[in-house]
Amino acid sequence: MNVVDTAIDAVKILEPRVFEDERGCFFESFNLRRFRECVDPSVEFVQDNHSVSNRGVLRGLHFQASHPQGKLVRVVAGAVFDVAVDIRRDSPHFGQWVGETLSAENRRQLWVPGGFAHGFLTLSDTAHFLYKTTEYYYPDDERCIVWDDTDIAIEWPMDADPVLSDKDRQAPTLAQQFDTP
Repeated sequence: MNVVDTAIDAVKILEPRVFEDERGCFFESFNLRRFRECVDPSVEFVQDNHSVSNRGVLRGLHFQASHPQGKLVRVVAGAVFDVAVDIRRDSPHFGQWVGETLSAENRRQLWVPGGFAHGFLTLSDTAHFLYKTTEYYYPDDERCIVWDDTDIAIEWPMDADPVLSDKDRQAPTLAQQFDTP
């Protein structure tokens, strides 16, 4: 596994070592020992999730307030533009974002630690998005930040308005969520 730094040091891109031949390919999609050596020695994953989305669907920006979830995300069919927004109030990167195209073809994964809001835009006709979490999902603890917050200014790669859930459409801005000027 190759670990690539991003503009926000806590967020990492993971590239698996892929073995290909005329039969197809093989790669190790996750190895706890290697992940702890290269990314985070204290991580413990407790839940796996699988999301299926159609082209133009934007999910996010989501986070849990009292039970922050670290997420190791990847795409096994299709492609998405995946985004992590730093919401750690004491971070020098507070309110900044990083984005990465994840696809079944490039096999890249993104490590989004706790303390980040997360979202993605589906770029292909359909995308199967898998992610491991370091904390269980608590519906009452879930919060959102609106996807087009001008203070964050995410450069989503889209030509038309995204398909959103009511929850995501009505989400507050980062400033409203964190009572910042």
